[in-house]
Amino acid sequence: MSNRQHRTLRRTLVAGALTTLIGAAGALPAAPSAAAAAASPAGRPAPAVITGHAPTLVPEAGAWDASHHRFLLGSLRHATVSAVGTDGSVRTLVRDPALTEVAGLRVDPVHRRVLVTDLDNGVGEHSSPATFGKIAGIGAYDLDTGRRLFYTDLAAVAADGGNHLANDIAVGPDGTAYVTDSFAPVVYRVAPDGTASVLLRDPRLAPAPGSYGLNGIVLREGRLVVGKWDDGTLWQVPLWDPAAVRQVEVADGAASLLHLDGLLGRPDGSVAGVTNALLGAGRDAEVELRSEDHWRTARLTAVRPSADPTPTALIAGPAGRVYQLSAGLADAVAGHPSDAFTLRRI
Repeated sequence: MSNRQHRTLRRTLVAGALTTLIGAAGALPAAPSAAAAAASPAGRPAPAVITGHAPTLVPEAGAWDASHHRFLLGSLRHATVSAVGTDGSVRTLVRDPALTEVAGLRVDPVHRRVLVTDLDNGVGEHSSPATFGKIAGIGAYDLDTGRRLFYTDLAAVAADGGNHLANDIAVGPDGTAYVTDSFAPVVYRVAPDGTASVLLRDPRLAPAPGSYGLNGIVLREGRLVVGKWDDGTLWQVPLWDPAAVRQVEVADGAASLLHLDGLLGRPDGSVAGVTNALLGAGRDAEVELRSEDHWRTARLTAVRPSADPTPTALIAGPAGRVYQLSAGLADAVAGHPSDAFTLRRI
């Protein structure tokens, strides 16, 4: 047999062996599709409504952890972070005695960590008269293990001796976090290593007496867009000049944005959010805002009534589909925390 014939025979035998192997094992797997990415671990699509149960969990905010295919929800009642599957199963990821209540929560995928705000709003089992309205902190935890990476006392950074309540978080591409304070007219900047400073202090951002002020926060085009819960105003803060903070003019938006809570930046540049009827005023709804002039002005493009009471956050879940979180916050504030919570796709 010549060398050429030998090479031809060898290629034929190898091809036949591969054909037999593939036939026995099935087709080689294709790259996962967007639909597969949105499926549960069992391969089923993520449901439109996810109902979870955990004793008096009262989650106020959350985020989607794509690396583990799960939601992460922070507990106001227990000051924990729970991993929630698309089947509604609940498992504790973070339990840190330094935390009193957990509200704001963001995943920082670049640094593989979850960031949470610490506060005392009188809802948590660790709340006390001595700490009520006096705590503002941020903690960072390993996304795989829940191990604490740092904890920073933001009230100490404010250094004004006043009331403080850290609420929501926005995270920049470099891992810098920006935190709102609902009891003080302050926005904090927190470096990736936990070093914090006051980015902005402006009396126009102070809450009405007995109410909550700054709440939801997102990063848009180098600017922070911040919502104020008590009066429904929207503010933009240029990061290169925070002192140039200005109110965003929203056409016909004042009434519709009253009690504006969590905000979510969307890939198309818009901002979505929820309003709620906590403490009697406002309404339970999902809202959408757009701007064509770098958030000098904005227009309200949608207002949709909520199917669930007192929504507090929107979460970009599997495949980017948005879920609204509702966990009975009004009942918890009234002293009757619920065991159930709902993530509803909108």
